[in-house]
Amino acid sequence: MLSVLRVHLPSDIPIVGCELTPYVLLRRPDKTVTTDDVPDSSPIEGHFLRYKWYRIQSDKKVAVCSVHPSEQATLQCLGCVKAKIPVAKSYHCSPKCFSDAWQHHRVLHDRAASAVNENGSEEEELFGRFNSSGSAASLSGSASATSLTNGSTPLYPAAVTQRSGGETWFEVGRSKTYTPTADDIGHVLKFECVVVEAETKVPVGHVNTILTSRVIPAPSPSPRRLVPVNGVDVIGHLDSDGRLSSSGTFTVLSYNILSDVYATSELYSYCPSWALSWPYRRQNLLREIVGYRADIVCLQEVQSDHYEEFFAPELDKHGYVGLYKRKTNEVYSGNTNTIDGCATFFRRDRFSHVKKYEVEFNKAAQSWTDSQLPSAQKKTALNRLFKDNVALIVVLEAKFSNQGADNPGKRQLLCVANTHVNVHQDLKDVKLWQVHTLLKGLEKIAASADIPMLVCGDFNSVPGSAPHALLAMGKVDPLHPDLAADPLGILRPNSKLVHQLPLVSAYSSFARMGVGIGLEQQRRRLDPTTNEPLFTNCTRDFIGTLDYIFYTADSLTVESLLELLDEESLRKDTALPSPEWSSDHIALLAEFRCMPRARR
Repeated sequence: MLSVLRVHLPSDIPIVGCELTPYVLLRRPDKTVTTDDVPDSSPIEGHFLRYKWYRIQSDKKVAVCSVHPSEQATLQCLGCVKAKIPVAKSYHCSPKCFSDAWQHHRVLHDRAASAVNENGSEEEELFGRFNSSGSAASLSGSASATSLTNGSTPLYPAAVTQRSGGETWFEVGRSKTYTPTADDIGHVLKFECVVVEAETKVPVGHVNTILTSRVIPAPSPSPRRLVPVNGVDVIGHLDSDGRLSSSGTFTVLSYNILSDVYATSELYSYCPSWALSWPYRRQNLLREIVGYRADIVCLQEVQSDHYEEFFAPELDKHGYVGLYKRKTNEVYSGNTNTIDGCATFFRRDRFSHVKKYEVEFNKAAQSWTDSQLPSAQKKTALNRLFKDNVALIVVLEAKFSNQGADNPGKRQLLCVANTHVNVHQDLKDVKLWQVHTLLKGLEKIAASADIPMLVCGDFNSVPGSAPHALLAMGKVDPLHPDLAADPLGILRPNSKLVHQLPLVSAYSSFARMGVGIGLEQQRRRLDPTTNEPLFTNCTRDFIGTLDYIFYTADSLTVESLLELLDEESLRKDTALPSPEWSSDHIALLAEFRCMPRARR
């Protein structure tokens, strides 16, 4: 007979909006063991599995700590209550928790006071998301929508079972998975799994149950704002479509989202396991990405299965078309579904797809060794050069006009490169060679079409390194220390390490522009020697800039930039990733305008 051997949850801390999928191990009648589902539509020898989820509501109201959401609150900040700060931010689990968090917590009080002084709408100013539709609002909205699918049929009147000790059980789902809603916050969930006889619908054998810890709300980070760099002295607010109202501009996001295979508790032991789990991170990342409402989205470290099963269909719902290039797998030996790659999305109402180019650095390496090296040296060379990195180049056509009345009807094309360069710090020659190879490919495209270009991605190269110098300056100093190690001679002669694209880093605009609200604060978050952000990657062991958005300065101008984060605010959670930010990198976003220009 069918029997259940084991039931458990990968994470026992449930979060609003994040699907819970119990692990159910079965023994079939033929004695084989499986985790496959056995629904009532496909019984095995007259038996199937029935699932139920309950919300256990106690008569006693429970508040959750704002800093440690898995802990019950024991004290409340009355200053928050007086300042009308959302009540959830006011709870703490212990006096130590409150004192440790005070330097960050007091900022809420200061901002609430200044918001009241400025415009009297403190809650919208303080806790409104990056876009007007808002994370908090959309979260509860999506959670409510999700609850309708927590079972094979639409929600029915909750089955109530009274229990002793002042507890009431509300039935909330009848499928194997369940997505907690805002109604579940602070309550324990109970999962039941039992074998049922198909003919009589009578349970047989033991009822397997799991109790979760209390459901916690999904943390929502403070909003990141667009800061104009074109001399306008007001903070940029997005319109209802998520863009600044000028039709001639467009926004580009670049974000390394941290592939699930790399998000291990060994690497990121400071991040709570529930916040490191993929079911949580994917929802938090999606909420963040959609919240930015960028016209073009360049993502790195997107696993191929996550692209197909999650990001492509979910972003499609928000109006995006996706293109994907998986890393090659000459080196990678694991499951090919979990190989990561680069994904580029664009809003279908703003752009159409013209052409796609795929760059495989392994192929370029093979071509170089075939033409430059004797057979005896090829294997050693390819072992060094084969790193599976790729780039995805997409040519788009704008569906909006930048040209004005003087040049009507001209097609506005845009070339967007998205890449993730090799990570190994001891392979500086390989990094530089990959970047040079990409730039040579982009030069060929530029020679065939007069086209603005964007080069986005995680270059695994800090400001001042040779790859950064090549991108930003168009050349590398022959005495640059990164050129010292070149065992294969792939960088020789050094005079070939040049390109003609007029590339400029978007975030250096913060340093070049005049005065304005927010600009001084952002300048303090730049490295004054390189005019790049102080960091785009922040872990316990490393902090620095690895990610960039470069643009061709003869055809594009920067209108505004997404504000940078300060290190102190991230260090309250030790580093990234954290419950608020689900990658070890931060997202970069720039708003551009195409410049009308004469043909070269």
